[in-house]
Amino acid sequence: MTSRSAVRTAVIAIAAVVALTLTGCVTWFLPAKASTSSTPAPEKVSAALAPFYEQILTWKSCDGGKQCATAKAPLDWNDPGKGEIELALIRQPAKGTKQGSLLTNPGGPGASGFDFVKDSVDFVADATLQDHFDIVGFDPRGVGRSTAVKCYDAAQMDQYLYGITPGERGSDQWIAENTTVAKDFGAACQKNTGAPLPKVDTVSAARDLDLLRATLGDKKLNYLGYSYGTYLGAVYAGLYPGKTGRLVLDGALDPAATNFEVTQVQAKGFESALRAYLKSCLTQKDCPFSGTVDNAMNTIAQLLASVDKSPIRNSDGRELGANTLVTAIITPLYDATAWSYLDKLFESVMQGSASVAFTLADTYNDRNADGTYSDNSTEAFVAINCLDYTYDADPATMRAQAAELAKVAPVIGPYMAYGDIGCANWPYTSTVKRGPISADGSAPILVVGTTNDPATPYVWAKNLASELQNGHLLTYKGEGHTAYNKSNSCVNGTVDDFLVHGTVPADGKTC
Repeated sequence: MTSRSAVRTAVIAIAAVVALTLTGCVTWFLPAKASTSSTPAPEKVSAALAPFYEQILTWKSCDGGKQCATAKAPLDWNDPGKGEIELALIRQPAKGTKQGSLLTNPGGPGASGFDFVKDSVDFVADATLQDHFDIVGFDPRGVGRSTAVKCYDAAQMDQYLYGITPGERGSDQWIAENTTVAKDFGAACQKNTGAPLPKVDTVSAARDLDLLRATLGDKKLNYLGYSYGTYLGAVYAGLYPGKTGRLVLDGALDPAATNFEVTQVQAKGFESALRAYLKSCLTQKDCPFSGTVDNAMNTIAQLLASVDKSPIRNSDGRELGANTLVTAIITPLYDATAWSYLDKLFESVMQGSASVAFTLADTYNDRNADGTYSDNSTEAFVAINCLDYTYDADPATMRAQAAELAKVAPVIGPYMAYGDIGCANWPYTSTVKRGPISADGSAPILVVGTTNDPATPYVWAKNLASELQNGHLLTYKGEGHTAYNKSNSCVNGTVDDFLVHGTVPADGKTC
């Protein structure tokens, strides 16, 4: 398979995506009436930025009672006169007494916050938050309905995501083939996106977030960020500590972690979650495995090695290699309620069928049954990550890292290696220096961590909460990616009390 930046570093609230795709559940509602325009909050900004901060958003009815608007932001925040981009917004007006806007980001990077609110607002926020806040989703720069990254058509994306790379994994030939793929992809993104491509970094997106806060009329930012959205929120707090209202960062990334450290910790996280699934599975009569968890892990390792050497052809002609099978495996690991799909996945692959694997991988990649893609999340994911981290595609370095990944996560780790190839060959070089974010002088910031979160492991939540000068950690003891509105009433009540009333939980609170 073609190389990507390992597996997505922070994922698109995949539990909601799986639920929507595999069960077809969408919630509709009728919000309260709200103003059709927003009065911007007064801001002291430069003359060049004033037209952006002073713009009036015009809201139009859309999607069953919600409201949509478009904001303008500088293409280059360091040179506001250089051009502008568009940012797409959607909101559900507060159903009760409004106390402000609550902006939200579902993760990715590259996930559509617009679609997050449009399709699954009840997954974004519970009834308490919907009563007190306008729930506002937006597509960050580079994403979806905003000024977006554009790279490949559907057929090209299929080859990019699912193609089989010739040669032995990690060999000179294999690395060379993936380097060509990466260069071709980057060149297509550069050609088809143009000037916005080098400006889709998270620092620029955080500045956009402050602009949106002001245009919505809020003096301070209230924000609920999931997964990668926690990094966006932390960057915002670092840039604008005095403008933080109530920020909740659920499923946290550690801003100080390097690209390899992210991959390494994630590999261990997915391996741990896979073992937790197997422990549960082996107690059930319909489990496709038998024996011990270690025996089952060995079986999965053999399956991955088998399809890596001899891919299974799907009915549509695509071939199931190890990278696609890993994508299929990790998709249900984001939410323990989706573990039953792993039963179906492993049973089918053991029988020589690729159909369930491609259904799950397509869900992860937002690929529709007709072969089209529902959004640009993959292109945006790559483009943003390539600007947010630094990369080293030296073969010796990557091989040493591959050995380390295989050591800490013997089943999953080998297939998360060599991810630096993609961004090391990106047309633009990252200028971001990763490091702790303290946000000195900020309001209290609530960091939520799940003890066996596979995608954003608990250690990152602990790290972020300790790095923030005014960070406070809420721990959920459980499985799955993110905790608010999908774990228990203790988590929900704590988050709600913080966002609605400003109540900071006791240090070390565990749910």
